[in-house]
Amino acid sequence: MKKKRLPLILGALISVVLVVSIFVVYNYKNKQISNASDEQEQQTAEPIKKDSPVKEEPTKTADNPVKPEQKVDENGYIPNQTLPTEPTYIKGILLANKIYPLPSTFAPEESPEARQALNKMIAAAKQQGFDLVAFSGYRSFEYQTTLYNNYVNRDGQAAADRYSARPGYSEHQTGLAFDIGEKGKDKLWLTEEFGETPAGQWLFTHAQDYGFILRFPKNKEDITGYMYESWHYRYVGVEIAKDIKKQNITLEEYLGVK
Repeated sequence: MKKKRLPLILGALISVVLVVSIFVVYNYKNKQISNASDEQEQQTAEPIKKDSPVKEEPTKTADNPVKPEQKVDENGYIPNQTLPTEPTYIKGILLANKIYPLPSTFAPEESPEARQALNKMIAAAKQQGFDLVAFSGYRSFEYQTTLYNNYVNRDGQAAADRYSARPGYSEHQTGLAFDIGEKGKDKLWLTEEFGETPAGQWLFTHAQDYGFILRFPKNKEDITGYMYESWHYRYVGVEIAKDIKKQNITLEEYLGVK
């Protein structure tokens, strides 16, 4: 009986081994197919380009202003431009012109540093016999609004835009600009003729020694946006003022915005 059962037992064991082997082979092939499918999906997927980061839009910062790309109108302004929320500084210099305006809320008052430099310059001029006076300095946004509108009502906007800044675009709002004339000669204030007087010539020759530049020189209206103003001086500091004077350029040219 035992000899008869042995073949049966061996047959059963062989059957079990075959079933297990078939099961193992089946699972192994399925796993291989699955891995091959995953590899193919990775190869066909869009590769990640590590060397091509997404370019972000530049932000307007103190020393990295976004240069306006819009075309200006016949008066030099960008049509329908919105005043910024922060003033523009380039190379550490506060800029206010027809392209880079100031916020309407920007109200620094008169710069004490600029006033101190102005007083030194006036004192030096007096020693040479010239009694200079700054008859206009800091102007608020509101005051510039009134002043500009009066000029427009008197001369028309096209004419006013050549010698008066629109609200938010005036250098006087920076607290760093002064209109200078000679005492006792009020009729020459705000005129080109002041620049031809001995006092005006002294000022033009020596202003940089005290940190001032003639902001709107002759034959530079296409760059500054304003006609020649022999009386308008802007404080930028002695080193910068001397550099601008030596190169015979405007503030826009010095800052590289023109």
